Amino acid sequence: MKILIIHQNFPGQFRHIARDWAAVPGWQVVGIGQESAPGIPGMRVVRYRLRRPPSTKQHPYLRQMEHAVLRGQAVARILIGLRGKGFIPDVILAHPGWGDTLYARDVFPHSRIIHFCEWYYGTDSADMGFDPEFPSNFDDHARVRTWNALHLLNLETCDQGVSPTIWQRNRHPETYREKIALIHEGINTEYLGPDPKAEFTAKNGITLRAGDPVITYVARNLEPYRGFHSFMRALEIIQQKHKQCHSLIVGGDEVSYGRAPSNAANWREKMLEEVKLDPDRTHFLGRVPYDVFSRVLQVSAAHIYLTYPFVLSWSILEAMASGCLVIGSRTPPVEEVLSSGQNGILADFFDTQAIAEQVIEALESPDRFSGMRSQAVSDIAEKYSRRAGLKQYRNLIMPDSYPEADINLMAPSKSSGNKELPN
Repeated sequence: MKILIIHQNFPGQFRHIARDWAAVPGWQVVGIGQESAPGIPGMRVVRYRLRRPPSTKQHPYLRQMEHAVLRGQAVARILIGLRGKGFIPDVILAHPGWGDTLYARDVFPHSRIIHFCEWYYGTDSADMGFDPEFPSNFDDHARVRTWNALHLLNLETCDQGVSPTIWQRNRHPETYREKIALIHEGINTEYLGPDPKAEFTAKNGITLRAGDPVITYVARNLEPYRGFHSFMRALEIIQQKHKQCHSLIVGGDEVSYGRAPSNAANWREKMLEEVKLDPDRTHFLGRVPYDVFSRVLQVSAAHIYLTYPFVLSWSILEAMASGCLVIGSRTPPVEEVLSSGQNGILADFFDTQAIAEQVIEALESPDRFSGMRSQAVSDIAEKYSRRAGLKQYRNLIMPDSYPEADINLMAPSKSSGNKELPN
């Protein structure tokens, strides 16, 4: 079987799927990504570059669409080249959100195209307009409605869609939902779990251990979409009331979603100007290798996960799998995995006082929450294991042809930087 996996930042979230499929005898896997895509050692990756940037004179609503067309053309040139060399894929698995597969059907009309349906913009009760601190306007809604033209084309073109959560699948138009399978790619439940002997040494030399009053927060980048502003305001309250707690904060200073602050270099600096925190107890770690990330979770006494109604991060699942007590925002994507009082605690995204009180209670009475921690580990192992995710992805393209025991699970590399970290 010949398989193409297309992602602008190949492999993206397809890393483990690509490795698993490439290990199946008789399966030939080729990746396609932009010129800066990291790739996978030992796997063939064909990289593209745009012949020109989008026009600066383009209508603002159409700039992203023109960018998508340019990407689609760049990938189409690669596909035409592969076809000329006799490589005709049986299956194309792709993240189409940037336009990479706009013309894949025109080059390979008989290949089965599977699209990763991550998000459909501008739907009711989702991210846009959620946060009154950053209100949306008519121009925002019109721009997003126009951008959805690409996503409608992607839904129309693909043979099969895949969404990792019910919440994300249900953001897509009802007309297309029947063709979108619900498959989460899974997390490293085989390598995550509680460790009562876990330790973490911060840059200032202090060593924090499992059982210490440690608060953790993780995001790809520290920004409002992931509740960073609410977290920092809650942390100020927590530090005022609990004088021994420390916080370990993982995440970069770039912007993944939304906008950068207008009067600061990044959201970390912006919030540090607003709140007063003890620098000796507040540890900004930046982006970290996966083994460091896992130790951070293992020493956590209270893990705060906040998000707009948006794509669910892997990090909440990894925190639960590590035995963290997660205090999560009462938003639909979180409520899909976290049941308050059973495997974690829900709090209002904007109620920093309530968030702080829940965290302080967790720090002061840890034994009261041991059952929730255990239940979280069990729930994630049952529903979100990488083994199950890989098996379902295999079955998506060739049902029941390979036993579960053959799934190619690989431990995360200690030198993998932040490549394993979620969004």
